[in-house]
Amino acid sequence: MSEDIKAGRRPLSIRNRFLIVSLVTVPAALALACLFMVSVFSANLERRLDAELTGHINNLAASLRFAADGTPERPAGFFDKRFEDAYGGLYWQIGDDTSPARLRSHSLWDYTLTSPADLPSDGRVLRYDMAGPDGATLTAQQRQIMVPTPAGLKTLQIIVAADRKPLQEAGYRFAFDILPYLAGLALFLIGASLIQVVFGLKPLAALTTGLDRIRERRGGRLEGVLPKEFEPVETSVNRLLDAQAQAIAKARARAGDLAHGLKTPLTVLSNDALTLRQKGETGMADEIDRLVALMRAHVEAELARSRIVANAELRQSDADMEKITDQIVRTLKRTPEGEALTWNVEIGEPADVPLDPHDLREMIGNIVENAVKWAAGEVTITWKNRRLTVADDGPGVDPEKIRSMTERGVRLDEQVPGTGLGLSIVKEICTVYGLTLSIENRRQAGLQVTIAF
Repeated sequence: MSEDIKAGRRPLSIRNRFLIVSLVTVPAALALACLFMVSVFSANLERRLDAELTGHINNLAASLRFAADGTPERPAGFFDKRFEDAYGGLYWQIGDDTSPARLRSHSLWDYTLTSPADLPSDGRVLRYDMAGPDGATLTAQQRQIMVPTPAGLKTLQIIVAADRKPLQEAGYRFAFDILPYLAGLALFLIGASLIQVVFGLKPLAALTTGLDRIRERRGGRLEGVLPKEFEPVETSVNRLLDAQAQAIAKARARAGDLAHGLKTPLTVLSNDALTLRQKGETGMADEIDRLVALMRAHVEAELARSRIVANAELRQSDADMEKITDQIVRTLKRTPEGEALTWNVEIGEPADVPLDPHDLREMIGNIVENAVKWAAGEVTITWKNRRLTVADDGPGVDPEKIRSMTERGVRLDEQVPGTGLGLSIVKEICTVYGLTLSIENRRQAGLQVTIAF
């Protein structure tokens, strides 16, 4: 996985991992199960064959008849038909001390069964495999017994053998018969595992939804989103969010403290400038006042910048375009410049925008203040189709200088009060939130600033 990360490749998803594991393990497990079932089935056939052969030996032993000279006679009557058909697959053979194949089933035809030399003398059944007629492999049982005859006790060897081919064919047929069922079971198990994975990973979708709510500032924490097993993850994420919020709040507080700390020395300098002016040092007092005003403007601008979020995901909440615009317009209408202007404000839907309220207030405030400074008699503010437009009917700007308006500290007219930092702050906010800022002269008169969301 580390090599994939170094190479820029995304690791396999959990769902795909489970799918691969299921595709490998389920068929392998069912293949082993098939082998096991075929093995059990074959073992049962073997036991059944052994019981059948033992029964035939007992029937043969019970059916023995002897001639007056002690010679065994051919058993007749109730035996399996396969004993009668040539190479029928089931064979018997009876031998004695003088001839190992004195009597044979008709199924042996001209073939003689061979037996091992070390037969048990206690009458136990000996089981073994041997070569049979027509190249077949036989499973045989042999038993040596002592029977009374008219000529006295006689030792006989009884062999019953069966062809193994039907057992093998039965095993193959059983395997082929269960394959469709095993294949269906494999599909069912793989499908069930997929359903299990989808159902099991569903809480992760809830996690994604919860994080999206936090990113969109519709929530501040993950509360009860994940199941019990994921409580450590939920706790860690909430701790991270709390630490992040505390760090942002602390940074903003420090910036505010720094700005307020600079205001006091600037106030002292202003008083010193007033003292110098009273003593007749007008030139020096004017220079100090100019520097103090410039420094205050920079402090206010940097304080505003410190409050801008680092990225869109860190905003405290979404902003209300209509509410903030109304607050700014009502404030500026009370200024001497704003009282003399005609205000045209049109705010459409939706009013909520994905900006931090402070950042939206800073952005609109700087743009509208700039419009008020240059307007001849009218300011127009519109919010429509996710585009904010602020226009004035002032003299406009030289097209060659429009690009430099958003640079820090650039003032196109030194006679108009200001620091030249307002539009540069607007540009920084647009960069943070990925907004498009455009400035252009209006056809009739004035300047128009448009921000596209």
